Amino acid sequence: MIRTPDFIRRMSTSVAWGDYDQPERVVYLTFDDGPIPEVTPWVLDQLKKYNAKATFFCLGKHVEAHPEVYARILAEGHTVGNHTYDHPDGWKSGNLTYYKSVIACSDVVKSDLFRPPYGRITPRQIKALKKRYKIILWSILSQDYDQNKSPEQCTRNVTARVRNGDIIVFHDSLKAWQNLSGALPATLAHLKQTGFRFLAL
Repeated sequence: MIRTPDFIRRMSTSVAWGDYDQPERVVYLTFDDGPIPEVTPWVLDQLKKYNAKATFFCLGKHVEAHPEVYARILAEGHTVGNHTYDHPDGWKSGNLTYYKSVIACSDVVKSDLFRPPYGRITPRQIKALKKRYKIILWSILSQDYDQNKSPEQCTRNVTARVRNGDIIVFHDSLKAWQNLSGALPATLAHLKQTGFRFLAL
């Protein structure tokens, strides 16, 4: 599981983890790294079955390549966020390179929400980006991208510890498909049955 550095936790006024003060049982489903035609439309179909809204953190290069899929996300009432243009690692990229990727994504993804790829972002990057964006991390990571995990394990990663206001991460990507295809329907069914609603950020 990705461990978040203490410096990000200390800057919690700049970074959203979850919204635990909700008066009703709600969770916020989020999907990273799309949109792609092989996976994202299927995700949208699953969400529609449960009258669920979600937030898609999109890569600019995928929005440019698949504008019709991106348009469907918006048309069906979901929200979107900037996930950079080409998924750089904030801990390994120079700041200028990182900011250029964020700006390139902002040309096609009109949103004030930002999620750093891998959840990795430096204090300097937070300071620069929080002037324009609300930085959104998560409280539950399904780990659907981990091909050493099973769909059942990914489902348990969510359902065994979910609480009101959690921000949950899945991935609408080819890498995650094997786990996502089993874990997302099972998670939606379980959370619906236990009284949760699914809201967009």
